[in-house]
This record gives sequence, structure tokens and C-alpha cells, in this order.
Amino acid sequence: MEVLKDRFGRAHDYIRISVTDRCNLRCVYCMPEEGLKFLPHEEVLSKDEIIEFMKVLVQFGIKKVRITGGEPLLRTDIVEIIKGIADIPEIEDIAVTTNAMYLAKKSRCTKRSGTYTN
Repeated sequence: MEVLKDRFGRAHDYIRISVTDRCNLRCVYCMPEEGLKFLPHEEVLSKDEIIEFMKVLVQFGIKKVRITGGEPLLRTDIVEIIKGIADIPEIEDIAVTTNAMYLAKKSRCTKRSGTYTN
């Protein structure tokens, strides 16, 4: 297996994947007053594309993934994305960066899918 290395020769086993550019809050540090132009939904990677991308990355030593956004829990298929990534045997750790507005609801769903533990 070829391992991903930076220009200093350091191996990397971790990746951050932004699954959406949308957010449900208007925090001043990431949402300017004039707003943002969001990508059309058809230009954002689909659930299947994200999972297939992760299957490719594990071939290069990726073992950990952090799912980010915008607000990743806004995706209606986020539980399926997490489950699909968790089903890849080489993946050891999945984390989600969230503002937690939908965390209670989504964490129950991920727990039922077998991908969430306390």
C-alpha cells in the first residue's frame, strides 16, 4: 500500500471531507452579511460518491475521517454516509464537526445504524 505523504515526508492517515457548504446558522466568522453563493445540489458529491472516494483513500493508508461542512447534519443522507464509511474495514475512526443543532436526532439515528457509540 502506498501511503500519502506531504512534501516533508510525513505520512498522513487522516482526511477531512466537507459534505455540504450549507449551514443553518449565520455565524459572523463564516457567513458574511452579503451571504454566500451555495453550490447547486447536483454539484455536491452524492452519498455514493463520498463512500467510493473513501474506498479509494483507504488504499493510500487513510484510517480516520472527519466529516465537516457547513453543517454536515443538514444532509438528509448523513446517517447513510457515516454508515457507508464505517462499513469500510480499514476505517478506524469517524468524527463529525457540527454545531450540534441536530445532534440529538441524528445521533439516535447513527446509534440505531450501529455507527455511534458513547
